[in-house]
Amino acid sequence: MQTPAIVELQRLAFLIEAEASQLKEFLDLLEREESLLVSGNADGLLPLTEEKNERYRQLQRLHDDRAALLARHGFANDNAALRAFCASSPKVLTRWDEAITFAARVRERNAINGKLIAERMRHNQGALSVLLSAAGQPPLYDAGGHSRPTGRRRILGSA
Repeated sequence: MQTPAIVELQRLAFLIEAEASQLKEFLDLLEREESLLVSGNADGLLPLTEEKNERYRQLQRLHDDRAALLARHGFANDNAALRAFCASSPKVLTRWDEAITFAARVRERNAINGKLIAERMRHNQGALSVLLSAAGQPPLYDAGGHSRPTGRRRILGSA
């Protein structure tokens, strides 16, 4: 393992700062998503999903840049290696700890939102089944979202 040059340490500090900021903004998006899911405002979810996807791509690029920088110096892309790389910079390590905290909160919030989405889908599937049943129609989709044949096919040319 090579000792990192000050320029490389500064570059890593920049990447960690950017990653922590992006994770915080991603957390804010997930909190907005939760609010939309709880309120039932499905119209607001599509633009938010696009924002989340873009934020995820940005985070992935930062992660890849961090991994490449560490690898150039013979370090793995893990917590212990990063701490060894940044041992001479407590401020960078403090920001890294913040990034780790944000990442954990993002994981938790994402799991909660996933449960809310699954619950909403079950509710919608149940409502659709009730409506189709009331209309005398069998369900068009099963609980997994797969289409079902209705059994009411008309032969072409028949009245």
